[in-house]
Amino acid sequence: MTGVPASAAGGSGAKPVRGGKLGTAAVNQASLWNIANILTMVRLLLVPGFVLLLFHDGGYDPVWRSFAWAAFAIAMITDLFDGHLARAYNLVTDFGKIADPIADKAIMGAALVSLSILGDLPWWITGVIIARELGITLMRFWVIRHAVIPASRGGKLKTLAQGTAAGMYVLVLTGPLATLRFWMMMVAVVLTVVTGLDYVRQAVVLRRKGLAAERAAAVERAAEATEALQDPAPHPAVGGAGAAGGGPTAGPVAAGVGPAAGAVADVTDVPTGVTDVSPGAMDVRSGAADVRSAAEVRDAAEAER
Repeated sequence: MTGVPASAAGGSGAKPVRGGKLGTAAVNQASLWNIANILTMVRLLLVPGFVLLLFHDGGYDPVWRSFAWAAFAIAMITDLFDGHLARAYNLVTDFGKIADPIADKAIMGAALVSLSILGDLPWWITGVIIARELGITLMRFWVIRHAVIPASRGGKLKTLAQGTAAGMYVLVLTGPLATLRFWMMMVAVVLTVVTGLDYVRQAVVLRRKGLAAERAAAVERAAEATEALQDPAPHPAVGGAGAAGGGPTAGPVAAGVGPAAGAVADVTDVPTGVTDVSPGAMDVRSGAADVRSAAEVRDAAEAER
């Protein structure tokens, strides 16, 4: 229950490279039927088996509870190995990304709820742990568009403490071992709450950074658009006929008509060029004003939020 998907689904099944970096190619190459996914599926299948063994004969038979503990222990061990294998051999698939966290929470949630139903574990402990796990999962989706919250060392220690404590409660223990399992569960609860608060802090920081980066990118795009509008390409009507040498003015000059005729023709062309440029300049000023207005509205909305 580290919160980091370990294995995931489907591609061509090409041979992975051990220790290689994970990427799109690795995800596409990994087959659904790889060892990491098989361990994840085994863990999912162990959940109903564990519950049946735990509640067999009323739920208080030491032998059947020992069998239930064995199923629970195998499930927790596979959680350690499937993640390691998926990362070491590039076996990450889409199936594993979804199934791995579901299997983690399913086996732990089944153990806690079952123990509370049997009266061995207080309901408030079950409620705190399950609420934390579900809340952190939802928070990961809340910030996933900005960044991914990495699994911390405290989160891994929390998972170990929860698995150890829950496993001790599954067994029928008396005397000092029963006292030890109580304090182990208290340690697990404390780690659950502390690491949950740390994940909340990380989520808030990452979301703020993501929103700030989006605002900066939007301002930069608006600035680039404004510069493009304020520095347009030269209007083709200005000097176009004279430069091309094909208009009515260029023809007489090229034919050797006197300077006066060329000058008159040039003067005649000026108003047309000016007339053509004026709308362009007005469009530039209008566009710049629109961009500034949009930027002001956006800044006001951000300030209110």
